[in-house]
Amino acid sequence: MSNLNLEQSVGRVETKTVRIPLHEGGLTLEGGGVLPDLTVAYETYGILSPGKDNVIFICHALTGDAHAAGVHSPEDKSPGWWDDMIGPGKGVDTNRYHVICANILGGCKGTTGPSSINPATGRPYGSDFPSITIGDIVHVHHLLLQQLGIERLHAVIGGSFGGMQVLEWSIRYPDVPAHCICVASAASLSTQALAFDIVGREVITSDPGWAGGDFYGTGRLPKDGLAAARMLGHITYLSPEIMTVKFGRKKKEQTTGQRFKTRFEVESYLQYQGEKFVERFDSNSYLHITHAMDSYDLAETHGDLNTAFRNVKAKFLVVALSTDWLFPPEQSLEIASSLMQIGKEVSYCLLKAPYGHDAFLVDIEHMSQVICTFLGGCADSSLSVEAVKRNDYDAIASLIEPGSRVLDLGCGDGDLLSLLATNRNTSGMGVDIDLHHLIASMDKKLNVFQGDIDQDLSVIPDGAYDYVVLSQTLQVVRRPREVLHEMLRIAREGIVSFPNFANWHNRLRLGLTGRMPMTEALPFEWYNTPNIHLATLKDFLNLCRRDKIRIKRLMPLTERSLSRALVAAGFNNLGAERILVNIART
Repeated sequence: MSNLNLEQSVGRVETKTVRIPLHEGGLTLEGGGVLPDLTVAYETYGILSPGKDNVIFICHALTGDAHAAGVHSPEDKSPGWWDDMIGPGKGVDTNRYHVICANILGGCKGTTGPSSINPATGRPYGSDFPSITIGDIVHVHHLLLQQLGIERLHAVIGGSFGGMQVLEWSIRYPDVPAHCICVASAASLSTQALAFDIVGREVITSDPGWAGGDFYGTGRLPKDGLAAARMLGHITYLSPEIMTVKFGRKKKEQTTGQRFKTRFEVESYLQYQGEKFVERFDSNSYLHITHAMDSYDLAETHGDLNTAFRNVKAKFLVVALSTDWLFPPEQSLEIASSLMQIGKEVSYCLLKAPYGHDAFLVDIEHMSQVICTFLGGCADSSLSVEAVKRNDYDAIASLIEPGSRVLDLGCGDGDLLSLLATNRNTSGMGVDIDLHHLIASMDKKLNVFQGDIDQDLSVIPDGAYDYVVLSQTLQVVRRPREVLHEMLRIAREGIVSFPNFANWHNRLRLGLTGRMPMTEALPFEWYNTPNIHLATLKDFLNLCRRDKIRIKRLMPLTERSLSRALVAAGFNNLGAERILVNIART
């Protein structure tokens, strides 16, 4: 066997092919073309449950194939393209799930494509192969599932071009996937990404060896054009930072001997990528697949994204990569925001990924953890979060009507949202910037949105929730006044709790010792505190009067006996250790 760790690998696998029965007249494609017959190549990993309810379908990226995990032979040195993600105990755990990955329509790895034999001529399709769309690709994979007797998917997962297929699955077959995971993708390509694809196709079709697409059997291949297209595309897969780290302006020792060739290591690297790609991929497949990706535009097809997603039933996880400039994070955020705006179940996270777009294939430690947790939890969580007991949770719950929709800002590990869901039958979402907190919240089956409370609330529509909760977080935001107004834009009521800096214990320590107080409500030294806007009850009430924010209910929270006595005597600002306030618009 190869260098794989057999305990964490699916081991030796086989690519299977199946001929899909078609109605008389063949398979009609969205562009009007017809395929008289259809073959699909696929691989499976893990055991199918008796109820066939543990199936995960993997959608491969642009130049991928069905070989997603394991090896084909003991001598095989190249495991599947997502072997780090798929296997026993991995992000997609084959001890729990039956995983299917299939080559796409138009590909060159066993599924019907331009290099397949056209039954009408007995020769490869070549230029006669009809145009395809992402809708056609997903339709063919759905036919495969039907052929395998699988009606429902626990999840469909894909990155990049595969992520577009995930979106199409959720829209075209809303009753099939229970979960959808869309990684580093978009509802349509950016103009810059389109430009790279257009130039890539131009260099292929300009190669004399392409012969209008009918180069099969000629003894010539458009090798130079395909290699150049791959070199161009590969530039977009890496971040500028990783390109600098890997290559910079480093040069090889020897000269090339060719005019206009350089000694720069990055040139040798790109040439190697191009040459390696020519050995495994078909030029016509590349043309058809990139054209299908370029043509995909959900907003144009459906009018807008909200309309496109209106019938989606799957629970979504949208993952963006921080240094991805081919599918920038803004495009993933657009997908997640649209789903959220129309009330769909969605979680969103932005992973730090120095490798750029390719990070979902080569730098997946946290992605594996996120996906595993979203799918149903991991036995071993390296990012587990210790639960913190909070005495204001029950008080917050008492202010919320049963069955309400709640947005929890700074949700932490999701304990409050879980409590509200259990005791008040609420639904909703948590917002937090910390990945550890997101994973802990997803482990509780909560919808979470990774974002900065100071900057990212604008993606949430007006009146989307009944309550917005800001629990013990007001003091750490940079713009508390603006956040309060955003809360009352998003919901009819807000619930805010914060430490009261005017409490007698704080005054006593500051007065007697001359040092900043440390209490259970303010458990930090001055030099390591996240609190940047300490306030008193009077400060908060004054701001609310100035900004015409109505106080519906005020609850001083105490723990010490003297604090309780002061509050009972009416000295709330002196006695309260924490403040809980229910606010609304005037």
